[in-house]
Amino acid sequence: MPAASAIKVMVVDDQTSMRAMIRRTLQDLGFKDIRDKAGPVEALAAIKADRVHLIISDYNMPDMDGLQFLEAVRSDPVIGKTVFIMLTGSADKEVVQKAAALGVNNYVVKPFAPAALKEKIERVFGELV
Repeated sequence: MPAASAIKVMVVDDQTSMRAMIRRTLQDLGFKDIRDKAGPVEALAAIKADRVHLIISDYNMPDMDGLQFLEAVRSDPVIGKTVFIMLTGSADKEVVQKAAALGVNNYVVKPFAPAALKEKIERVFGELV
């Protein structure tokens, strides 16, 4: 049972309001070390410079979508095993299947309840304390 406060998280979403909402949800769950970036390119550089345990990324973003970001993370020898949860505005089977094929750890359909995000995180890390 990991302590949520010991897990470093990177939230990647091009919408400021969504990043703020996810940050508040994570704080309510006990997470302390939460970073966020508006796009995958800057997030990738930040994660390579200072590794995190969990990436929560939106799927639909300009420049690089969530699948391309996931692929970039998975292909990197240093950060490739980082837990990755994808957020998507639709339960599009094709996106979910591609994400699964690329090694996503879990996905959450937006809008989501805080309990849903907690449950997806706990499926990967085990029960949070």
